[in-house]
Amino acid sequence: MGIDLGITSLLTTSDGEKVANPKNLQRLHKKLRLAQKSLGRKPNKKSNNYQKARLKVAKIHAKIKDSRLDYTHKLTTQLIRENQTIVVEDLAVKNMVKNHKLARAISDANWGELVRQLEYKADWYGRELIKIDRYFPSSKRCSNCGHVMETLPLNIREWDCPECGSHHDRDINASVNILRMGTRGVR
Repeated sequence: MGIDLGITSLLTTSDGEKVANPKNLQRLHKKLRLAQKSLGRKPNKKSNNYQKARLKVAKIHAKIKDSRLDYTHKLTTQLIRENQTIVVEDLAVKNMVKNHKLARAISDANWGELVRQLEYKADWYGRELIKIDRYFPSSKRCSNCGHVMETLPLNIREWDCPECGSHHDRDINASVNILRMGTRGVR
């Protein structure tokens, strides 16, 4: 199974299934922001009110982390149990987070942890995990004829191949190309 990681849908499989992103941080962002604002207003760091506010912020961070980790564990276990071979892109998540416009969404999607868990669970269950090159143009390549588009901006979610005329959903097309690249190479 080929897996394409994304922000709106956490992952898209080569079977055409899209798994929604739970967006744990976004769900609790307002509560966290207000708690941090309250903590910032406490001038004396040795006061009991400061400690209470600090604990409140820490509990919200822990809740976000725990819910994110729980969802990732359940998802990766399901993927590993249902598939013998999984192919994913070798993404440089640390470099992608440097883009300040997408950093919060990428961090909330938890891609690095998802791939890490797939790695150790594949070893644990005796499955095969293949990582393909991060520079492979999986979204730009037509999965039908192999034509590679010169440019394909992120806002274009569906496109038609100029060579064969087939219509592609960006994420499903990428996951099919990832699967092909990982299992037998590019045709």
